[in-house]
Amino acid sequence: MNALGTLILAVLLFVVLFGSRRSALLGMMAGVMFLTQNSNIDIGGFNCFPTRFLELAGFIRVAARREFSFHQLNKIDRALLLLYFYTTVVFLLRSTEGQAYQIGTTLDVFLCYFTFRGLLSDMEDFRWFLGAFVILLAPYALLVLVESMTGHNPFAVIGGVDGGSAWMRNGRPRCFGSFRQPDTLGMFAASFIPLFIGLAAATREPRRPLIGIGLCVIIVWAANSGGAAGAAATGLACWGFWLFRTEMRKVRWAIVGVIILLALVMKAPIWYIFAHISSITGGDGWHRSYLLDVSFQHLGKWWLAGIPITETSGWFPYDLATTGGADITNQFVAFGLTAGLGALALFLFLLTRTFSQLGGAMAVVRFNSQRSDANEFLLWGLGVMLVVHVMDWFGITYFDQMNVVWYMQLAVISGLSQKFAATEPGSLKESDEPRAEVDETSQIPARSAV
Repeated sequence: MNALGTLILAVLLFVVLFGSRRSALLGMMAGVMFLTQNSNIDIGGFNCFPTRFLELAGFIRVAARREFSFHQLNKIDRALLLLYFYTTVVFLLRSTEGQAYQIGTTLDVFLCYFTFRGLLSDMEDFRWFLGAFVILLAPYALLVLVESMTGHNPFAVIGGVDGGSAWMRNGRPRCFGSFRQPDTLGMFAASFIPLFIGLAAATREPRRPLIGIGLCVIIVWAANSGGAAGAAATGLACWGFWLFRTEMRKVRWAIVGVIILLALVMKAPIWYIFAHISSITGGDGWHRSYLLDVSFQHLGKWWLAGIPITETSGWFPYDLATTGGADITNQFVAFGLTAGLGALALFLFLLTRTFSQLGGAMAVVRFNSQRSDANEFLLWGLGVMLVVHVMDWFGITYFDQMNVVWYMQLAVISGLSQKFAATEPGSLKESDEPRAEVDETSQIPARSAV
């Protein structure tokens, strides 16, 4: 880590440890955006990235100030802990290498997730954060735009990847920003678009959230990633279902019907739909489709406890030089290869509980309001964001700072949905009353957000 990176980290550590709760939240996210993982320090076999120092500082702060109590664990919290406890134990029992990496990953989850659970669990704080986050996004998007126009990464001065002419697609650079891949840079921005749309719909002064949407679109464009572009499109499509939010059971069955119909008419297996989509959005859709295909073919090898990544060598005509195995660009497959079908089932269980708790919160908000509530817009935006992540996981596994972004957003869903789901009908505070002038024709409770 050079002097500039050390200075930025020192300032952010001070803000996280001693600043207000809101400033600490922005400090954590500033670390995600303006520090890189290449500025790391090896301590006892553990790669201590700048974000890990911030996670530890944030957790110490939250614990010392009692901003979060483990007596308040909800279903999402427990499902997350169960998933990573099981995955780590199984991995350590069957593996003779990579233990430090797996333990570090689990510590990241624990420290990062519960830091954000303590820093952001109130709807007013969430609205404030989205508005203030635009201030961080503006200079960040400008730096990424400079990278796109010049082909050189301004973040290289603090360890950022300078892809240069080696990372081009359709005549345009694929930008990295402070991330380690264009895909994670693009997904970082794409995941916030549904939230800014929700904020724009929830306020009478939508100028700042609209600016946020524009900045995110610029970053997605500069990343030049087919997966990120598809994720952004997915978010927009899901917002199109807003009018059907009380009929989501029918929508889900309609989606199942479409999938079955595609499976019947397609000559290749249904998962090759990603290859067809990439012909429109760009990207390595064939790789993602074939990975699912070859994973099913080798199910007998990994279903119980996973397999070492080196045993995936030969799955593709090419292997990754860094791991000696296949490029596992699928979060679901990655959990399976790490700790078997049990880990995959627990990951799906976590997602199911998250959708369910979020849907319960929306049902309470809808029951307490005669018209579309600002809170309902924001909760719907969180549900759309979750769908965006799920769809993106069919083409990528999260790493670098994108993990921090995901844990933050999951913690927001957990904290906000817990508060609303625990609210008795008719007991919402005046500050939570409707702000948007949109008629609501139905108050039927719905158990799923999207």
